[in-house]
Amino acid sequence: MRSGGCPAGSSRALRLDPFALPVRFAASDAAADERVRQVELHRDRVVVRRSLRGMRMAVNMPLSAFAGISLKLAPGHVAVTLEHRDPALALPLYVSEQTDDAAAEWRAWGNVLGLPLLVEDDGKLREPYARIGGVRTNRPQARRRSRSTLCKRRPSILMRRKLRRLGAVPVHRGEREIIARN
Repeated sequence: MRSGGCPAGSSRALRLDPFALPVRFAASDAAADERVRQVELHRDRVVVRRSLRGMRMAVNMPLSAFAGISLKLAPGHVAVTLEHRDPALALPLYVSEQTDDAAAEWRAWGNVLGLPLLVEDDGKLREPYARIGGVRTNRPQARRRSRSTLCKRRPSILMRRKLRRLGAVPVHRGEREIIARN
């Protein structure tokens, strides 16, 4: 189950594979002993193990406790992070100096974990797309019609047919009504 870490030939990049879950990796933690914590990331939960002043602890959190997957651009590097409401529990998923694959990694992690995508804007995290629940919303698109100005007002099937106006219905007075009875 040991996975993640640095790709071959790179000493400054961290790339975890979102399609190879569960994954176990080490992350830096300023408050922990030895400044490191062990993280297990599953599709439905996250387990963080660390030692604090000699006391070992494990924190088991569901993914619903996390706010989303953030994309942070900083001078010199880009990071995709699993963001928690408590910044001390945020977990790096992808860190690199090259920004080419960052957007693809960001979307892949959002799809795999089912969490909203976030971007950092003036130090605050926000969603880049409007959503209702799990569905992204956009402005409604007008249907494409290419014939005439009338086509925007009427369905195209009505433009092919001639509309008939029903005039007065003929009424036959003085005749007997024929009714079929058994």
